[in-house]
Amino acid sequence: MKLQNLLDTPDDERAVSPVIGVILMVTITVILAAVIGTFVLGLGDQVQETAPQAQITIENVDASNDEVTFAHNGGDQFTEDNTVDIRVTANGGDVGTVSSYPVRAGDEITVSGGSDGVPSSSDTTIRVVWEGQERSSVLAQRTVDTS
Repeated sequence: MKLQNLLDTPDDERAVSPVIGVILMVTITVILAAVIGTFVLGLGDQVQETAPQAQITIENVDASNDEVTFAHNGGDQFTEDNTVDIRVTANGGDVGTVSSYPVRAGDEITVSGGSDGVPSSSDTTIRVVWEGQERSSVLAQRTVDTS
């Protein structure tokens, strides 16, 4: 009988657990919403600019005229909206840049007029480089003998 008396408490002596429970639930909901909101809004900052996906081949290298010809064989086109510059380099030096857009599948572009030109050497590495707003990507690379 004494145990029953201990477990039965009058209403005026009951704890306020329902009120504390509601406050905790609201607090947890607000914190969870803040964490999820931060995560979702943070994803927009992590989206990176991607290079257009295209098949580019270096067709011809003419060291005597400092010209490089490359072809767009398929894939995305290069426009002023998705491209800041397409430049061609030889051993890291500037051969020239593409002067008109869009560049579409089937186009052959000859680039020249850069500050460095095409060096005459047995192992010249030619690269076609896409440049966007925040990053760049090598579209094609070929090592040729220009001596």
